[in-house]
Amino acid sequence: MNWNSLLLMRFELGLLILFLAVLIFEIFTGKKQKGKLVSFAIILFAIHTAVGFFPLEEGRLFGGMFRTNTLLYFFKNVLNVGVLIVLLQSADWLKEKVVAQHKGTEFILLLLSSLLGMYFMISSGDFLMFYLGLELATLPVAALVAYETSKRISAEAGVKYILSSALASGTALFGISLLYATTGTIYFDVVASVLTVSNLSVLGFILFFSGLAFKISLAPFHFWTADVYEGAPINVASYLSVISKGAAVLILVILLFTVLKPLFLFWNKIIYIVAIATMTIGNLFALRQQNMKRFLAFSSVAQAGFILLGMLSVDQLGLATVLFFVTVYIFSNLGAFGVVQAISSAADKENIDDYEGLYRTNPKLSLLLMLALFSLAGIPPLAGFFGKFFLYLAAASKGYYVLVFIGVVNATISLYYYLIVVRAMFLRKNPDAIPYFSSKLFMKLGLVLSAIGILVAGLYSPLYEYVYAISTTFLN
Repeated sequence: MNWNSLLLMRFELGLLILFLAVLIFEIFTGKKQKGKLVSFAIILFAIHTAVGFFPLEEGRLFGGMFRTNTLLYFFKNVLNVGVLIVLLQSADWLKEKVVAQHKGTEFILLLLSSLLGMYFMISSGDFLMFYLGLELATLPVAALVAYETSKRISAEAGVKYILSSALASGTALFGISLLYATTGTIYFDVVASVLTVSNLSVLGFILFFSGLAFKISLAPFHFWTADVYEGAPINVASYLSVISKGAAVLILVILLFTVLKPLFLFWNKIIYIVAIATMTIGNLFALRQQNMKRFLAFSSVAQAGFILLGMLSVDQLGLATVLFFVTVYIFSNLGAFGVVQAISSAADKENIDDYEGLYRTNPKLSLLLMLALFSLAGIPPLAGFFGKFFLYLAAASKGYYVLVFIGVVNATISLYYYLIVVRAMFLRKNPDAIPYFSSKLFMKLGLVLSAIGILVAGLYSPLYEYVYAISTTFLN
């Protein structure tokens, strides 16, 4: 292995160096300097994110266990931008509450460890690397969910998450073992060439899919989502909602379109049914929510159902639409969670009723939240509209017209409950409305980046054409 080979792992090595730099900063700085840790980590991660956009060659390492290509580089950059926004939106909370408890370094290191696991998971070339990446991505998040140790609800959420993820992980591993039993190999390229439809391979796929469905919050594996989001710190909930889910969606769609394609006539029926169930259940439960974190949790469940529409088109169009939708979903959801984070930090309020009259006291935050919710609902000309449109197009191109109709009906239902929040902010009056407050610099930067992503990807952007081009190269 030479230097050029190591550069294929630029993302992973860069994140490891950042990890060590934060650790060294913690060791060699005094108590009075600990407050600078958050700014130091954000600046380093911003540099890491910027470096990721420089071009890089494609290749494989470790006998094919680790692979890199343009599509994977692009999505790692998307994850980096998403994590950077999460860190920016978390900065004030970390400085005011976490660093004071001497737990700031641990939070950042756990977040970076989880992201490193996602890097390995989406770059995996065999099931062993995939499973190691999955575990590294999952275990640190369990600690982050329970990070507010003074709150019972946070500890409860952490227990629920770790127990549920352990069951899902074991189920996925058992499914992998059955696929290995039918093919005699764990390498993706070889599995794709020898895999055939049999009772054992079908059972292996069902178990493997069930494990990943937990990560994506697909019905009926979504029951943990609302409780965990409500108990976790808001920034951790947003990380789970967009970063963790996005990485799991990408590896699932890659495996379905390549490794598990021989089982398409079987798994397309499962995807069809799960898509309907996930969209419908997520929307119906979102209608009943009053807590904003639970509201956005069920909203994210419904959005996961829409993502499955693109997976039924096993071609470049399907891969491109899923990748594009996840990208714009990250900006939209982080915009919504960012406003909830800002309001919670300033006023300690998280219910929809608390947002009544918000436009009169905090018009900018109200407009950004409306922008994010309308993007999630698929209102033109925002980015979310084009994301959903391309998903409908992908499903319709394969003749799934009934599914597209059900998707449109569910999109209409989602618009209703998103408008409930908009109505509270703009049309309802409240003499005790949340008073005006001004967010600090890092929070403002995080919210501005989210807004730019929503608007640029919707109003004008060559993003979809680029994603379609790299998807064509990847599948060919």
